[in-house]
Amino acid sequence: MLDVIGVAAVVVDAAGRIVLWSPQAESLFGYRADEALGQYVARLIVGEEHRADAMRLFGEVLGRGTTWAGTFPVRHKDGSTREVEFRNMRLTDDLGDLYALGIAADRATVARVETELALSDRLVEQSPIGLAVLDPELRYALVNPALERFDGVPAARHLGRRPSEVLPCAAAEPLEAAARQVLESGVPRLGLRAVGTTPSDPGGGEHAWSVSFHRLEAAGGRVLGVAAWVVDVTERYRADAEADRSRRRLALIADASARVGTTLEVERTADELASVVVPTLADVAAVDVLDSVLALRRPGTPEQGPALFRALAVKAGHETEALPAADPPGSVALYGADRLVTRCVRTGRPVLVARVGPEDLPRIARSPEAARQLARAGVHSYLAVPLIARGEVLGALDLKRDRHNPLPFDREDLLLAVELAARAAVSIDNARWYQSVRNSAVTLQRSLLPGDPPVRPGLEAAARYQPAQASSEVGGDWYDVIAVPGGKTALVVGDVMGSGIDAAATMGRLRTATRAFADLDLSPGQVLRHLDRITLGLEQSIATCLFAVHDPRRHRCRISNAGHLPPVRLPADGPAELVGLSTGVPLGVGGGTFRTARVPFLPGDRLVLYTDGLIETRDAPIDERLALLVALVDATRELSLEESCDRLLRELRRPGAPDDVALLIARSTG
Repeated sequence: MLDVIGVAAVVVDAAGRIVLWSPQAESLFGYRADEALGQYVARLIVGEEHRADAMRLFGEVLGRGTTWAGTFPVRHKDGSTREVEFRNMRLTDDLGDLYALGIAADRATVARVETELALSDRLVEQSPIGLAVLDPELRYALVNPALERFDGVPAARHLGRRPSEVLPCAAAEPLEAAARQVLESGVPRLGLRAVGTTPSDPGGGEHAWSVSFHRLEAAGGRVLGVAAWVVDVTERYRADAEADRSRRRLALIADASARVGTTLEVERTADELASVVVPTLADVAAVDVLDSVLALRRPGTPEQGPALFRALAVKAGHETEALPAADPPGSVALYGADRLVTRCVRTGRPVLVARVGPEDLPRIARSPEAARQLARAGVHSYLAVPLIARGEVLGALDLKRDRHNPLPFDREDLLLAVELAARAAVSIDNARWYQSVRNSAVTLQRSLLPGDPPVRPGLEAAARYQPAQASSEVGGDWYDVIAVPGGKTALVVGDVMGSGIDAAATMGRLRTATRAFADLDLSPGQVLRHLDRITLGLEQSIATCLFAVHDPRRHRCRISNAGHLPPVRLPADGPAELVGLSTGVPLGVGGGTFRTARVPFLPGDRLVLYTDGLIETRDAPIDERLALLVALVDATRELSLEESCDRLLRELRRPGAPDDVALLIARSTG
């Protein structure tokens, strides 16, 4: 600062002569040292009109030993008069001689520096930006009021301590490391992000600051420390966090829309819901449905008594003891009226326990041991949301957070869980009603099919029926083994187009009619013509059918085909082959001609009849699949008929197949 204001020093003896003249005095008054030394100071730099006042003040300083400070007009060497700021005091040397020391500076320069200092002081004190100066040891040397407010710590508790000793947040140590880097390198670090809590607002959530560091240096390059500029960006940080949370919330809803309800299976839909919410929304998620809902029974009186739940799915985002504490999928558990999940389904309203205490765990867990497991897992927040579809409460989505996610469930989490549960509940409801109808169709279908094929003269048979997978409706596939007069046996495989109960019912009517016509000992072609007329009378029904009659005395089969896939014949002494038949039109089209072919069927020969669900797929040509069927039939030559059925289904049936399969294998025994 002395360099900035250019302080001049002048020493005058008791006679008023100049005995010391500093270089700054030459700049201030215009005289060189050789021109000033030995001269009377009053005659050199004081004008005639001010000389009396100067002598009086000089006498007071020397005579009384008082100190005088103020502004006094002096004469410059160029003849101009200038206002100079003086500080005068008496000096005594070791001989007792008296001198007067005058420290002088240009008044305009002093005024400018005073203004700048005052302005700087006001800026530091009133600035909304937090300001601090750290010394070379990175200890606080200055803290302004704004930084006091940000930190929640008085300035006096800052001074002499490092940031890591003052601030409790985890960001203090990285900031201190950044300040040390700036101190050593001189390269500023700007806009560093710091997030944490403060002592002044311990329960107010996280605050955020933008921190910049600059190295402070003296005029000669000496390092004085580091200046820190701190801007409170908490509002922007929270707004960004909320925007990010909204984006993640929308992304989760979009993800759930795409992933939940992809099939008409209750368990699969529940598993999809649990998988979507973990770990984004919860650490552990469970989907439990009222057992009465799955049984399509009306629940008991609402808001009363315990509730019987069937666990459908449970997921965890990591290894945790909270997972085994949940009911395993498929199990049934009775929860009392005091349990939170029971209250959720009885009232049809969410239950939120933002901060779970020891007294809450028994009302969440299924047993005391499960409550202890939840405690060990660090479960600290709980949310149960009802699954409601078409005004009926189906069950609940049960969510927990443990120590892996320290944030409690809040209002936004609740709204998101309600949205996800509402979407999933509709899918679960659709699935349970579909499964009920499907189960009815499967039951009807199986009741209309024969049991084990009967033992017939000269013939051994084995059959299988597999309905479509749970995500598809049951069709109208059937098979039959019918006694025909004369010791003959009719072998039938058919497929009613369509699905569901209507297809199953149509199948039952056609099977009954087939048995009646077979008993008349008609040719296979005649049987199909009669079935075609019957099918025409059935509204919106079309079916394919393969009808064969085995004659053990003549060692042959007569076969007729109504739009069905050809059978496979496996001779006892030759390779398997597709039987060449005139295909004919499906039943119900009308006007078709059904030809009867005669096919040798010697002892040991096998005939394989099947429906299209065995071989048809969406990704392979039908010719390739037929060739594969023929090869597999050939490979089952040494197997029993039962084993052959199982292998063909195992090798050809694709997981999730959308169509029924009827399979009938017959072998001539002589």
